[in-house]
Amino acid sequence: MKLTRIGSHPSVVGPDNWFTGKVGIDALFQPNEFRRPQAASVTLEPGARTAWHTHPLGQTQIVASGVGLVQRKGGRVEHVFPGDIIWFSAGEKRWHGATATVAMTHIAIHELLDGKVVDWMEKVGAADYDEVVKSHEN
Repeated sequence: MKLTRIGSHPSVVGPDNWFTGKVGIDALFQPNEFRRPQAASVTLEPGARTAWHTHPLGQTQIVASGVGLVQRKGGRVEHVFPGDIIWFSAGEKRWHGATATVAMTHIAIHELLDGKVVDWMEKVGAADYDEVVKSHEN
């Protein structure tokens, strides 16, 4: 058994090339010789969002608090709420974020493939995000 206490890994700020807006990342666990998954708690402040990206082995997200938005390329934007579990398939291009007025925290679980868990792409622009928000207000 290994007990890891809260705060044993320092919080980090989400890098500007991966995110738009204020994002905090707290590592929960890393791969080791007995497991491939790693996990983090990610908090996106209102208006914050990821860039478009894929995961080589997919990703599971568990929404812990707030209200979020998720979209896969070519799909419709979905609102997500605490307790929702989202599975993104391997290589599925998508973005996710908070709404314009409410933060969203989720647990992200993904696995390493050849030392990599994510491929980052272009950012979701302000005009595109604003259009999404406006279309979900009605």
